[in-house]
Amino acid sequence: MFDDDERRFTVVRNDEEQYSIWPEGLAVPGGWTAVGVAGTKAECLTHIAGVWTDLRPASSRRAAGEPNR
Repeated sequence: MFDDDERRFTVVRNDEEQYSIWPEGLAVPGGWTAVGVAGTKAECLTHIAGVWTDLRPASSRRAAGEPNR
């Protein structure tokens, strides 16, 4: 399912501000929220690469005294 380059996906994010993709039309798993971006796998991954620049979980950034995004 995730290997299908033509399938549409939606970008999802969890409470730790980590991003992933999820097949469009399927219920988003618990703990994840759709962020309003959908498209092909490549389009979604390009979006994620542009917004998820610090891969540390939000809790790690908070522990280091850095603000949330």
